[in-house]
Amino acid sequence: MEFDKNTPIYIQIMFEIKRRIGTGILSPGSKLPSVRELADELKVNPNTIVRAYQELEREGVTETRRGMGTFVVENDKNSVSEMKNTIGKTFVEEFLKKMHDAGVSNNEIITLVKEAIGEN
Repeated sequence: MEFDKNTPIYIQIMFEIKRRIGTGILSPGSKLPSVRELADELKVNPNTIVRAYQELEREGVTETRRGMGTFVVENDKNSVSEMKNTIGKTFVEEFLKKMHDAGVSNNEIITLVKEAIGEN
């Protein structure tokens, strides 16, 4: 995973875990890697992983089971759908900001997107 220097690493880790839940890589009830395992994998301070896991739990995305680890909360399908929607909105907002920063108008963006998905 490559980190963006403009966003706190723990937030990027949270986003990646949510993305994995939204895409089905992590399913409800799945166990997340231990703090140490994920810190070693991502080459970050374990405290960064602890912070990400704490925030995910505060948001109701995960739960910590004492002595067992951190798990994805077993919610209904709407929660996964809601997470996908939130992630999608984040991507769209980032895309639109970059396009506007490049001087591309809304109409030009719509035309480009339609072309990219095969609608003319």
